[in-house]
Amino acid sequence: MKQLTYILKTMRPRQWAKNVFIFAALVFDGQLSNPQSLLVTTIAFLLFCLASSLVYIVNDLVDIESDRQHPDKRHRPLPSGQLTIKNAVIAAVVLFLLVFPAAFVLSPAFGWIISSYFVLMVMYSLWLKHIPLIDVLVIAAGFVIRVTAGLVIIVTKRFSPWLFVATTFLALFIGLGKRRAEIQLLEAIAGTHRKVLDGYSLELLDQLLTIVLSTTLMTYCLYTFSAEITPGNHSMMLTIPFVIYGLFRYLYLIRIKNIGGAPEEIVLTDRPMQAAVGLWGVTVLIILYLL
Repeated sequence: MKQLTYILKTMRPRQWAKNVFIFAALVFDGQLSNPQSLLVTTIAFLLFCLASSLVYIVNDLVDIESDRQHPDKRHRPLPSGQLTIKNAVIAAVVLFLLVFPAAFVLSPAFGWIISSYFVLMVMYSLWLKHIPLIDVLVIAAGFVIRVTAGLVIIVTKRFSPWLFVATTFLALFIGLGKRRAEIQLLEAIAGTHRKVLDGYSLELLDQLLTIVLSTTLMTYCLYTFSAEITPGNHSMMLTIPFVIYGLFRYLYLIRIKNIGGAPEEIVLTDRPMQAAVGLWGVTVLIILYLL
């Protein structure tokens, strides 16, 4: 029974929140009230949660030795020895045999997209995460793939391409913040834990964060007054302050509080960030569905 608990912990259910990006097409195409679209998108979300968990298990198997040297990751079930390698492999095989056939049954296009996501993430775990800049670009690609998965699973008519661009830059912003937090935490031994960190410096990451923060805000603002589904009075621009605060808050946390190595933890634990995200979401729903 304990092994099942450790497997679930290795699957990282707290990080499933990242997969809400699959609902972007449903919400921003005005189909949230469509039962059929809501059902298939929810199923796609659950399959993506399992696929991402499969990636986490593979990643922990690949990084088991380096994670044992990390001050935080060494407490994970695999590097700590709580979860056996044999049971981790069995869990990975079961997830693989469950997720991909189900994805193709749901939609062939969705099946190919989730398969592409898995291949890309495995390449990331084995190789791409060791290449500076490419590593954060792959992280961003993972979020764009999630949005695309939500797009192909329903028939959309008015989904703005600006949301793809904004998602890309937002994911880059989060990925760069994660790298900065890792360097700040590990300091002199950063390169020994994650080789790619030798290709970064705090100065470079701070410059990149500034650039990406600006472009994220710009592309989201362009969406708010150019997307077809938004009201003609440009009321979607009322959501901009919440986005500004959320991005500034994240930058504050990684620069001043020196946290950000686990972005999902920030969203789940930081009250001001939760307030910003919640108010943004409520405002979006009111504008798109009630006005």
